[in-house]
Amino acid sequence: MLYPSPLSSGSKIAVTAFSSGVAAPCHPRLNIVLQDLKNRGFEVLEGQCLREDKLHVSAPLEARVAELMAFLCDDSNDAIMAPWGGEIAMDILPRLDWQRLKSAKPKWLMGFSDISTVLTSISCKLGWATCHCTNLMQLGLNQTDELTAKVFEHLATPIGGEFKQAAAQFFERRHADYSKDPTAAFNLSEPSQWKILNQAHHDEVEFTGRLIGGCIDTHMVLYGSDYFLPHKNLISREDKVIYYFENGELTPTQYFRAFQSLKLKGAFDNASGILVGRNAAQVTRGEGYDDLIALQQSLGELEIPVLYDVDVSHQAPNLTMVNGALANVKLKNGLGEISQKLI
Repeated sequence: MLYPSPLSSGSKIAVTAFSSGVAAPCHPRLNIVLQDLKNRGFEVLEGQCLREDKLHVSAPLEARVAELMAFLCDDSNDAIMAPWGGEIAMDILPRLDWQRLKSAKPKWLMGFSDISTVLTSISCKLGWATCHCTNLMQLGLNQTDELTAKVFEHLATPIGGEFKQAAAQFFERRHADYSKDPTAAFNLSEPSQWKILNQAHHDEVEFTGRLIGGCIDTHMVLYGSDYFLPHKNLISREDKVIYYFENGELTPTQYFRAFQSLKLKGAFDNASGILVGRNAAQVTRGEGYDDLIALQQSLGELEIPVLYDVDVSHQAPNLTMVNGALANVKLKNGLGEISQKLI
């Protein structure tokens, strides 16, 4: 396990869109969140692959790879953030110079959605801890809910330290349109509660393991490759794994196939539990074949606890999850919490 240095005032954050870029109508929002990083005390380096969005990406493949490699190898950088996710970040993976990156200083890579494709690959290929968390475009200083407001506080945790988070009480069903309202904060209007899938565990569970996961849309196809083999460089074979996944846009049938595929490939053989985020694909539960039925059919018979509607999702807010950290998860009387030790 290689943990990047804790973030603090004066830390340098490089911003590049190695997946989707930011089109002109959302530049006012981008300007706000970049300024907010500076107001938090960070030095900000804005990349060239950022302020355009054509054909799902910020720039041609060669330019995105070159800029990400430059930021990863520049040891004056302490963290790298993308503005948000996208569709095809997977295209950069075989183009990165992984041998060269082995000699680079670990840096925090942060974000979720398509960004998690790269987070998992960096963790599994290099053994670096990476951070699945709220995306930059959502990190305005006016966003004050507990989970979002403390992202940088958690990443200030010293190596060997620990931080804890409690489940959110409310979530946002549909995200704001930043092109229309650059200052928008989350509309956390919907009641939220972690739930347990396999009823044999009743209403109270606790389990420990090392975290790894991300968007199921891409992770279902990455698993088994060098880009998603947790026990290769990140997690000791003696350690149990806690997987976390969230759905961006899979239909219930595709959702079933994704989890069934991971199960058939043996992904969960050394797992202590699975955390499944709120389902962002808009399917009403109870009306035909839905995401909950798909989960029950694919994961319901596992002997490990499976929690769902967890705060890992395209529906804010999001937990700060450090890939590789030793986590303890509890669900008791409907109240969920997670602690993470950076050891």
